[in-house]
Amino acid sequence: MGALDVTELLDRWGTGDRDALEALIPLVYEELRAVARRRLRSERPGHTLSPTDLVHEAYGRLVEAEVPWQDRVHFFAVAAGTMRRVLVDHARSRTRNKRGGAALRVTLTESVPLEAGDPEAMLALHRALEKLEAKDSRKARVLELHFFAGLSYAETALALDISEATVDRDLRFARAWLQRELS
Repeated sequence: MGALDVTELLDRWGTGDRDALEALIPLVYEELRAVARRRLRSERPGHTLSPTDLVHEAYGRLVEAEVPWQDRVHFFAVAAGTMRRVLVDHARSRTRNKRGGAALRVTLTESVPLEAGDPEAMLALHRALEKLEAKDSRKARVLELHFFAGLSYAETALALDISEATVDRDLRFARAWLQRELS
């Protein structure tokens, strides 16, 4: 099954066909895990979420979302944004727990925490991305699709209907802006 099959299943799912959702899961699961692995690679060692945990949490949110799916690239772009929000929510929870907030919640799929990550850095990155989005939403979206979703320049350009040269320019600007903002 290829990209057209995924797009067809997304269309059917969007019209309420639950069988399409069941057929979609095996087609996208491994690629979602690859996106999650890439995303978690940039986190500190010992992060308490595994790629599987991240995929399951993000997929649960995607299933509940009312999204007019366009195609395979759009699905993975939305999935990457959802994964980023899962990580931000996780970081917020960790900082709240660190300050004596809520008790530790453990689910059956949660991996055993080896060492606390750096939730403060994740929250700082999230705040910086929100600022960039307010300043220039396209540049923030390019950054999210390329780095968080792992989309290539061509896939990012296709998803946003811009040229690859624009993707390159936007990424260079966004990197420099983030570096300045986070330093």
